[in-house]
Amino acid sequence: MPTGPGAAADARGAPFPVRHPSALDLARLSRLRVFPPGGVPLYRHIARLAELGPDREFLLAPCGTGVTAQFLAETSGASGAGVDPDPALIEADTARTRAAGLAERLHFESGPLTDLPYQDAVFDVAVGEVGLASADDPAAAVAELARVTKPMGTVVLVQLIWAGNIDEPSRDLVVQALGVRPLLLVEWKQHLRDAGVVDLYVEDWSDAAPTLRHPWTLGGLAEFHSVRDRLAVLLRAARRWGWREVLRAMRAWTEVGARVADDRILGLSLIRGTKWVGPDQAGPGE
Repeated sequence: MPTGPGAAADARGAPFPVRHPSALDLARLSRLRVFPPGGVPLYRHIARLAELGPDREFLLAPCGTGVTAQFLAETSGASGAGVDPDPALIEADTARTRAAGLAERLHFESGPLTDLPYQDAVFDVAVGEVGLASADDPAAAVAELARVTKPMGTVVLVQLIWAGNIDEPSRDLVVQALGVRPLLLVEWKQHLRDAGVVDLYVEDWSDAAPTLRHPWTLGGLAEFHSVRDRLAVLLRAARRWGWREVLRAMRAWTEVGARVADDRILGLSLIRGTKWVGPDQAGPGE
């Protein structure tokens, strides 16, 4: 943590940790409410797959700016909740939900992805968004999604996957640029099975996620409508990390983005499964 002159600090004067800002960091600093990779078509499809309706309740983790949670609530009539580790985002999500007249059907909580603030078997549907891969222990985060899902309920992951050959040092650079750690598709599926989720169904949504061609646009930042929008985010990032770190990160994003686009090393997968009776009981066909 910085202690010398010029160290970045938050509004209370507490120093921020020094590290390179990632694409996910920038997405979370944006005040624009845009969809993550896959966009509206993906989340409309999720609502259909999960059979969301007025008699169903869903969870999204992490919920970020709350745009997908509000979309699912408005389009399906379902009630829902969102969890995110960032209390500031939760406060903003709650205010927007109240302004939209959805406070009775949609609520948000702050908490770690590996220890969700809910009892067992609460939700009919639980969705792990791309930011779930920022958890220190993705397997534990997937297990938490399954824990809070009702038996025979639906668990959905929307996750980046390694889709091409890449050496370990290059993987590390991509992870640092993104702020999330993609896994192999087989690894995400195994995490679900270990959590007691069965009857897995997979769809490839890579072609519907053009933001994968440039990591800094993760979370919809490609949808900025003007240079002013991007500059506003960069100014917030500079306040937190300093311009030197922001510019260094931008150079890294450019290098990584070229590799992602040229070699198609990343994909976006939707993985849906059913929460079985218990994590210790093998499901059908498993």
